[in-house]
Amino acid sequence: MIRISSQQVFSGGINRLQDLNVGLNKTSEQISTGKRVNRPSDDPVAAARILKLDQELARVDTYQRNAQLADNRLKQEENALASSIDVIQRVRELTVQAGNGSLSQNDRNSIASELKERLDQLATIANTKDASGEYIFSGFQGNQQAFTKNVSGDWVYRGDEGQRVLEIDDGVTVPISDHGKGIFVDVQAAEPTFFAEASSSNTSGARISSGMVVDRAEFDLVYPDDIAISVVDDGAGGLEVQAFNRQTDAPLVVDPPAYTSGGSFEVAGAQVEIFDAAIGDEFTLKTAQKQSAFTSIEKLIYGLENIDKSAPGGQDAYDDLIGNSLTNLDFAQESIIKKQTELGGRMNAVESTQSFLEDSSVYSNEIRSQLQDVDYAEAISNLSFQSFVLQAAQQSFAQVSRLSLFDRL
Repeated sequence: MIRISSQQVFSGGINRLQDLNVGLNKTSEQISTGKRVNRPSDDPVAAARILKLDQELARVDTYQRNAQLADNRLKQEENALASSIDVIQRVRELTVQAGNGSLSQNDRNSIASELKERLDQLATIANTKDASGEYIFSGFQGNQQAFTKNVSGDWVYRGDEGQRVLEIDDGVTVPISDHGKGIFVDVQAAEPTFFAEASSSNTSGARISSGMVVDRAEFDLVYPDDIAISVVDDGAGGLEVQAFNRQTDAPLVVDPPAYTSGGSFEVAGAQVEIFDAAIGDEFTLKTAQKQSAFTSIEKLIYGLENIDKSAPGGQDAYDDLIGNSLTNLDFAQESIIKKQTELGGRMNAVESTQSFLEDSSVYSNEIRSQLQDVDYAEAISNLSFQSFVLQAAQQSFAQVSRLSLFDRL
């Protein structure tokens, strides 16, 4: 005969009720959270797989944000380049208009005035900022304005040649920026030319004009060497301009040598003007086969305002100005269009990567849902059944707990 004490009856009943209550609470938690697995003990195998899927989704989410950032940056650059092409196209139209032989000097001055506005417009585009306030064409120097005017009022590049890249998937990186030097500055020129620059050591604030080549044969004798220019005491109470080949130190003829603020002079086939100079001021004519889009427009403006077509050789110089300017503008457009083509390839790569990441996210979410999400119909049915069983167990325990030998006496 097996003897069952009252303590065993109570202990077994309580344990049974606790087990039923734990199961009921677990089902209730699943319904309230919508998750079948709320802690590793609910399903250790599923919990491990869910953890890996969460890590994968976090990785995909990071790359999706990077891909969206890359897409936004590239689209902004594409819009800026498209706008710059529109500006250069308008400059080209004005250049063709300036080639009309019937125009007066006033007409050419009017064209030059609009060209100045277009030049500033191009500079504004080249100084475009992104959403974070950084200049998109400054390379790594995002806080530095890409193009600024030097002391002579000419636009020069101030950024570096860095190119930012962003990882948009494991092992997949895409450039998200392009420096302005490669797009707007390093542009093939129609013929060897020069860029006039005042020395940073000058203290007088002297300026030098954009200038232009007026004697191609003389200029070619010096090219590709730079031309150094200085303003010195002429020994008679005045100032004069001296020049020499910076590479060979050979002196160059300056015509006329006497310095007058704003007065034109020629050296090695180049014509320029210096303004507000003092003794010891220095300048450089940097010769090059390349010329920035800004300098091409600046020299066009200079020629429209300074070439006297009625002077000997003036008409030929003017025709050369128009022809070279059109060629330079075409080269500038080609440089920008080439970069647009590169951007198109990058944007396609970003778009395809975004599609892949989206598919990966959807697939991983589906698998995680299957492992983690609760089946509400099944859970509610289980909750109803568990509630019924618990209620029955409670009633049964209440009946059993009242049984004793004293009830039979």
